[in-house]
Amino acid sequence: MSAAPVIAAVDGSEHSLRALEWALATARRHAAPLRVVHVRQYAAWGQADVLVAGPPGTEGDPVLDEVRTRLAGRTGEPAVELVAVEGVPGAVLPELGLEARMLVLGSRGRGGFASLLLGSNGLAAARDAECPVVVVPPPGRDGGAAGAVRAAGEYGGGPAGPGPRIVVGLHVDSPDEAVLDFAFTEAALRDARVQVVAAYPWPLQTWSAPGQPPPPPVARDDIEHETRLLTDGFLAPHRERHPGVRADAEALPGDAAGHLVAASRDAELVVVGRHRRRLLAPARMMGSVTQAVLLHAESPVAVVPPGPPQE
Repeated sequence: MSAAPVIAAVDGSEHSLRALEWALATARRHAAPLRVVHVRQYAAWGQADVLVAGPPGTEGDPVLDEVRTRLAGRTGEPAVELVAVEGVPGAVLPELGLEARMLVLGSRGRGGFASLLLGSNGLAAARDAECPVVVVPPPGRDGGAAGAVRAAGEYGGGPAGPGPRIVVGLHVDSPDEAVLDFAFTEAALRDARVQVVAAYPWPLQTWSAPGQPPPPPVARDDIEHETRLLTDGFLAPHRERHPGVRADAEALPGDAAGHLVAASRDAELVVVGRHRRRLLAPARMMGSVTQAVLLHAESPVAVVPPGPPQE
C-alpha cells in the first residue's frame, strides 16, 4: 500500500507557490510522495485571472506548467504528481483530505480576498478536511498588531529559548491526543522542541444565585499549579513515545489565541485543534482560538481534526 501523499493546493499565486515549497520539504521529511493539485474553477462570471479555460487535464494548464518549471532539475526530492481537477475550491479542497497525509495551502489566493482564510475556500478546508490542514502565511506578517496579541499583554507567551520550535495549544479541559501526536511527530522529524501553551481563564468569572453568598476566592497560583499538573499528565505518553523530543510546557493566564500568536514568532509551526462534533452541535466548527491563530500567526499553522473520542 502506497504512502499517503502530502497535498499542496496551488493556484499560481506567490502565496500558493510558497506553500508548495513548504509541502515539498515536509514530504521529504515524511518520505512521502507530493501531490500538487490545481482546482480549476469554471464559471460564466468572475475575475479572468481566477478562472481557467479549456478541457481538464494537466497539459496546457498554466498553473501546473509553472510548477513543472519550478521543480525541473531538482534532485533528491520526493515523487511528485501533478493533478488538475474541476470544481468549486471550497468544496473540492476538503475532499482532497480524504486520502492525504496533510493538505497545505497558502494564506492568500488569486481571488482578490485580503486573505484566503477570510473567504470561504481556506476556511472550508481547515474546518472540514479529514486530514491536518497547514496554512502558510506570507513572510513579514506582523502578528503583534493583532488585538489578540495585545490581549496577551503583560503575560508574554513568546519564544522560550533558542532553536527550532513547534508550538502547540493545549486545552486542559478537553485535550486532543491527535493534536499533541501531530506536534511531537513534526518536532521529531524537524529535530525541534515542542513548546506547549496551556492557557487558563483569568480573571476568573464567578457567580452566585440571588441571596446566596459569593463563592470563596480562588488564587491564581492555585489555578496555574493545577494547569501545570494536568499538562504534564497529558504530555507524559508523548514524551515516552518521543524520548528525543524536548517538550517545554507553559501555563499562562488569559487569552489562548494571543499567547499562541505571540509564540508563533520564529516558530517552525503552530499546531491547533478543531472542535469535536457534539450532540447539540453536530456541524464541524473551527473555534474562535483556531480562527484567530490562522489569521494572525507569523508561522505556518496546522489545524488538526479531532481524533476518536477517548474511552
